[in-house]
Amino acid sequence: MNLPEDPSTPGPAPAGPASLRASDADRDRVADRLREALAEGRITAEEHAERIDAVYRARTYAELEPVLHDLPAVPGAAAPAPAVSLRKEAEAAPPPPPQSSSLIAIFSGAERKGRWLVEPHTSATCVFGGIELDFRRAVLSQREVTVNITAIFGGVEITVPPGVRVVSSVATVFGGVEPVEDELDPDAPTIRLTGLVLFGGVSVRRREAGASRAALRRERREEHRRRHEERREERLAERRRERDERRDAR
Repeated sequence: MNLPEDPSTPGPAPAGPASLRASDADRDRVADRLREALAEGRITAEEHAERIDAVYRARTYAELEPVLHDLPAVPGAAAPAPAVSLRKEAEAAPPPPPQSSSLIAIFSGAERKGRWLVEPHTSATCVFGGIELDFRRAVLSQREVTVNITAIFGGVEITVPPGVRVVSSVATVFGGVEPVEDELDPDAPTIRLTGLVLFGGVSVRRREAGASRAALRRERREEHRRRHEERREERLAERRRERDERRDAR
């Protein structure tokens, strides 16, 4: 005989807010806050890499919350606050709006900077022009994104924040790629550069988000001065070598 179920028997407990599944936008917001914290000096590059890894592994709000438990919710806030809102209607910073994944500069210039969403694949094409890509406040759509570069008599300038790796496989013909020196965790967020440079160049620099334009100009002048000194030393060394060879021949 089948007995009726006891109405007093409790059923499964309803899931709490922390057990709800996190969305890609939630993970993007947490990753964006971690980059800001790294630029502010609140966490180290190693801590940033570890936390970013945890962010992209997280599936629920409960797994996201510990990542930012010791950081202010807003840059410059005096006291820590919960970093991940469990209420969808209380979201403070919406994800950046999507933009075109292609940048083209022909006899002109183009740039992408500020807070922008980096698609898995971005193309940058410049012919007798220049393109500037600033990733310091950008939100990566996934752990590794690809930027395909086509530069013909043109140049692409890329700026990345600390804690982000840059891997280049760009082919060059009478051109060059100046990569940033990376000693980061292989699992750190990665920007992979591909494509072709013909009579042009690609430069990659790592800077914090708060760097001023005056500081960037000073850094560029110092870099040009350093390159000039290196070329001068190479020319002097070549002249000394030729002089020694002529003396030995006599």
